[in-house]
Amino acid sequence: MMAASKPVEPQSGSGLPRWQLALLVGTPIVLGVGAVYLWNRSRGKEKQGKRNGERKTPEGSASPVQGQHGATNPELENMSPLDRAQSAKNKGNKYFKAGKYEHAIQCYTEAISLCPKEQKGDLSTFYQNRAAAYEQQLKWTEVIQDCSQAVELNPCYVKALFRRAKALEKLGNKKECLEDVTAVCILEVFQNQQSMLLADKVLKQLGKEKAKEKYKNREPLMPSPQFIKSYFSSFTDDIISQPLQKGEKKDEDKDKEGEASEVTGSSGYLKAKQYMEEENYDKIISECTKEIESGGRYTAEALLLRATFYLLIGNATAAQPDLDRVINMDDASVKLRANALIKRGSMYMQQQQPQLSTQDFNMAAEIDPRNADVYHHRGQLKILLDQVEEAVGDFDECIKLRPDSALAQAQKCFALYRQAYTGNNPSQVQKAMDGFEDVIRRFPKCAEGYALYAQALTDQQQFGKADEMYDKCIELEPDNATTYVHKGLLQLQWKQDLEMGLELISKAIEIDNKCDFAYETMGTIEVQRGNLDKAIDMFNKAINLAKSEMEMAHLYSLCDAAYAQTEVAKKYGLKPPTL
Repeated sequence: MMAASKPVEPQSGSGLPRWQLALLVGTPIVLGVGAVYLWNRSRGKEKQGKRNGERKTPEGSASPVQGQHGATNPELENMSPLDRAQSAKNKGNKYFKAGKYEHAIQCYTEAISLCPKEQKGDLSTFYQNRAAAYEQQLKWTEVIQDCSQAVELNPCYVKALFRRAKALEKLGNKKECLEDVTAVCILEVFQNQQSMLLADKVLKQLGKEKAKEKYKNREPLMPSPQFIKSYFSSFTDDIISQPLQKGEKKDEDKDKEGEASEVTGSSGYLKAKQYMEEENYDKIISECTKEIESGGRYTAEALLLRATFYLLIGNATAAQPDLDRVINMDDASVKLRANALIKRGSMYMQQQQPQLSTQDFNMAAEIDPRNADVYHHRGQLKILLDQVEEAVGDFDECIKLRPDSALAQAQKCFALYRQAYTGNNPSQVQKAMDGFEDVIRRFPKCAEGYALYAQALTDQQQFGKADEMYDKCIELEPDNATTYVHKGLLQLQWKQDLEMGLELISKAIEIDNKCDFAYETMGTIEVQRGNLDKAIDMFNKAINLAKSEMEMAHLYSLCDAAYAQTEVAKKYGLKPPTL
């Protein structure tokens, strides 16, 4: 469900995870995968230059040592044990650089045996160097053992922690890998791209694995009435969401305007439509099933309505056969088939199958070329795929067919704005901002126009005006919980007003206790306040409300990142600074 959801955030195209990008641009609240870290970027900047490279080399001098490996060197006899150990290490480094890893391992082993046990710093280096040589031989178990020895001697040893994290990942120990790489990120003040990319990769893998299992066994959950109404409002050519028409009533009921039972008669579909008008959504699927099983007059409509509600409760597996049937019904109306294609296309996008999604939208445009909904929803798909020019073309087509489509006008402005903003084009940014002004002037009742304009204004740090736009949204849609979340985030970014921010997000939960975005945001803030247990609780609430497996995977990533921080705090006493 692209509409009525969270704001569109196209991929950055830079190869960096979104949470890192947000940190780099100074966003105080980060909402991407793994985004649970708020950090003071000024710390550690002087170290950044040397921190972006691969950690492959051992530590210490690799200058040539007199004598070949195994030969007696008279000078060594007069050296202290530590000096002899250092000499063996230096010889090992020389072999390492020459790619003679077995010889290097022998030298590092010698250094470990010679080194006095009280010289913990040196001893940890020798273990770490031997681990580096084992790593070149792909001996992951030995790497982990030596890195563990190094970390035991020096708990904040970044090289050893990161090398162990990589070896753990190779052996599939994702949880332990995440803990190590989290410690590395904190110690390196989030300045090293390599460790952050590993953290992001592992978080995504963990999230996907957990979501796959959880989503399969989840209890279907009907979203809030506000979400459902907002979802249907994103369609203008959707027959099933229109109010009951006179033609849909039984012949003997056409002149009556009485009770629902009189209006709907024995048709399950018409009863379902009546329940929709009454916002009695829980009964819709069962009434549609009656219509379908009886082979009633409205079978195609009932299949599409049932599929739509299966999608709304997050049961794509049940929705797909119904959508497939409607799409393949040659005698069904073109509008019904196009609507089913749009919904199946959106479902494929949620399942991260953009090729299938694009095929469905293209087929919908082919069979119903004058259907504005096709272009509107395909435009949103193109934004998600970061194909902004094509998205703008689709929004233009939608506007041409329906000049009064405020939603398409607002989303076109947002697409142009994102393109200008990410392309660092100030004149085009200003043009897009002027476009927003035009949209809210022409469509003063379109809440989405104000909401998208507010996001753009926030990017431009025009916080006061953004706040006014959110107030307009709330005035028009007082029961839209998402707006309260955005307004709460704005208070944090603008005024660093934590109390007001949390109050607004709590208000969102009060309005709609099924708003997963509110719980997710609250969890993110609690992490940044250092309240990790409360954060994990919030993320778990959001997980239970997730509307797709993809959303659930993202939320598990946040939860796992928070949990990893609790473990790192226990093990090493390391914590990022808090709000």
